Amino acid sequence: MNTTITREPATGEASIGGAATSATNDAPAATAATHAAHANADTDAPANGGANNSERVDLSLTGMTCNACARRIERRLTNAGGVRSANVNFATARATVEYDPRATAPSRLIGTVEEIGYGASDAAEAGAAEREQEAAREEQTQLRRRFLVAAVLSAPVLLVAMSHGRIEMFNVSWINPAQLVLTLPVISYSGWPFYQGAWVALKHRAADMNTLIATGTGAAFIYSLVVTVAPQLVVADHSATMPGMSGGVMTVAPVYFEAASVIIALILLGRLLEARARGKTSDAIKRLMGLQPRTARVVREGGREVDVPIEEVGVGDVLVVRPGERIPVDGVVTEGASAVNESMLTGESMPIEKTAGAEVIGATINGTGSFKFRATKIGSETVLQQIVRMVEQAQGQRAPIARLADVVSGYFTPIVICIAIAAFVVWFIAAPVESRLSYALVSFVSVLIIACPCALGLATPTAVMVGTGRGAEHGILVKGGEALETAHRLTTIVLDKTGTLTKGQPVVTDVSAVGAFDEDELLRLAASAERGSEHPLGEAIVRRAQERGLTLANASAFNARAGHGVEAEVGGRRVLLGNLKLMTERGVESKDLRERADALTEAGRTAVYVAVDGAAAGVLGVADEIKADSKAAVGALRKLGLEVVMLTGDNRRTAEAVAREVGITRVLAEVLPEGKAAEVKKLQAAGQRVAMVGDGINDAPALAQADTGIAIGTGTDVAIEASDITLIRGSLHGVVTAIALSRQTIKVIRQNLFWAFVYNTLGIPLAAGALYPFTGWLLSPVVASAAMALSSVSVVANSLRLRRFRL
Repeated sequence: MNTTITREPATGEASIGGAATSATNDAPAATAATHAAHANADTDAPANGGANNSERVDLSLTGMTCNACARRIERRLTNAGGVRSANVNFATARATVEYDPRATAPSRLIGTVEEIGYGASDAAEAGAAEREQEAAREEQTQLRRRFLVAAVLSAPVLLVAMSHGRIEMFNVSWINPAQLVLTLPVISYSGWPFYQGAWVALKHRAADMNTLIATGTGAAFIYSLVVTVAPQLVVADHSATMPGMSGGVMTVAPVYFEAASVIIALILLGRLLEARARGKTSDAIKRLMGLQPRTARVVREGGREVDVPIEEVGVGDVLVVRPGERIPVDGVVTEGASAVNESMLTGESMPIEKTAGAEVIGATINGTGSFKFRATKIGSETVLQQIVRMVEQAQGQRAPIARLADVVSGYFTPIVICIAIAAFVVWFIAAPVESRLSYALVSFVSVLIIACPCALGLATPTAVMVGTGRGAEHGILVKGGEALETAHRLTTIVLDKTGTLTKGQPVVTDVSAVGAFDEDELLRLAASAERGSEHPLGEAIVRRAQERGLTLANASAFNARAGHGVEAEVGGRRVLLGNLKLMTERGVESKDLRERADALTEAGRTAVYVAVDGAAAGVLGVADEIKADSKAAVGALRKLGLEVVMLTGDNRRTAEAVAREVGITRVLAEVLPEGKAAEVKKLQAAGQRVAMVGDGINDAPALAQADTGIAIGTGTDVAIEASDITLIRGSLHGVVTAIALSRQTIKVIRQNLFWAFVYNTLGIPLAAGALYPFTGWLLSPVVASAAMALSSVSVVANSLRLRRFRL
């Protein structure tokens, strides 16, 4: 198979928001150079594989029919030379393989999968997503066609079987040959994939769901064929009444054509419904990918505006966005202004104002304004594609809770075959001689058909798929099933202060003037003096003056005093701004200001003294403003039964003031960056399951140390890469939603596993006839096949309930 391989280092994660991804090298519409590099990579194993000698490739798989298929592919890939790890997800039909490029190549991995009878292709190839969707549609079309043939031809066969000889028109010599003619197309056409799959598994000395179906229906058909063609070879029981079978007071030997044809029809119906339901589990990704515009309006030489395919947009191109249009790629506004609706990616309900210099995100919707912007990220580097990639990676990872199901499903089919053989032997020995073959065959077929490893295999991945997809729609990116499972067991949430509880940007909160100055004049003079300053506090003062519409004057003789403040001349007046040390040093009488400054400090503000011409003029309060929803989010976390702790490097007085305002009672203040991870470790040592929420580089060690690291998406790439969950929005409500979603997803997984285990635990003994001595019940293979089909569909349907998740 000739494939174009897209590689990505296996040790990193995609980053969202701030900068380009640090862990991906895949290009959107690969250039000639990229194709050449890929072509070289896809020959025999390359001589070298990069600094970390580890790369990852995602393969799209076809031909899997149950979880046993996924485990077989996973084992074969894991044992292939040069492979470090392999993970195959039945629900997503994806394999994620980490390999050494010096020892193998993606083409070899694809060949490894094809050797055992399955199809594989690179999931990152151009057009791969469209091909996957087309393959899924074709699968459903084939299933529908095979089911309709089986249903139409099986209906009269079932009618004959249910008559039990009481309908005279069926008591004719040619009734068995007629059933044979109707059943043959069902076996040879509708049921062909089952027999083909069973044969492939047998060639590789394995057994799966196809083995059970093929053995059960094949046994029933061959027995009935012999009865029809050579009845003298079978001891007929003309008086036995078999549940759901032909027989009873009939003038012909009992046959089991309906056990073959109707079972195939019902299983095909179940797989058709399952395929449709599984398709819905990835609706979130499909909707996200559907947000990407197909074309973009690019400004070319001479100012011409040209519509081009999105693949032809390059970094640095200037694009035009008109009212109501979707923004094609990520970039920075260069001209114009508008309000942009980013809710589809961030969950932020209010449109965000965008002016020159503001960043815009591809796939978001422009409002009523028009603007131009310069493209900064295209193709796979855009925020949208990073989100899609992270969700796909998360859906491809198995949660630890799935390991039990994986172990059970690995041994399931051989055990079921053994039980079926045992049931056949017991019934053949224990039943009356004249009817023992009929009873033995019924129990043998019923056990094989009712067993359903698919329900076990689908229980976890379908719930993880829907849960992570729903999270993405809420602006929450979960990096895998393990993170999802760990989050539901959390007991303590540790919140960083700056940028998490607060906006991370200082603002002027108080303006207090004394003497002859009013607030506006005080603020005007202070802002004029700070106009040339790059200090965050100075910038905050200038912003506040501009917000009030004050006209600032030019400052001269500007002098910044490190650790003290600044001094400058504004309109012929000498202005001092700074701390108490600066006032004392310059002999400014500040007694009138100290009480006000102390009150500000007690409230967690930074007090900035202002003096004009050597006299006290007032004091400004500057603080990192608390986010509007922080208090409500902290309250919601408490309602979930979680302890909330603030962890910050800020001074204790400021930290405690912020904590009081948002409702946090436990504060760990004045902690150095290197000490944050140690504080998290202390909480874990005390038996707490800890989530760390942060946004800065200094939070990365603590995020990695925590049981669950949650990064604010507006933060740094380092923090995002170190986390398990990323919140695209800067709101803490995302933490509440993430934990609630985790709990609901794990609840659904447990329900799925419970019912899958219960179904098989009760169904198999019932099919084997364990209750017959007490109740006279012997399960019909037709009923068994209906129950098996229903079990898989019910598991997927239960997982789909997560699509209605609301906090």
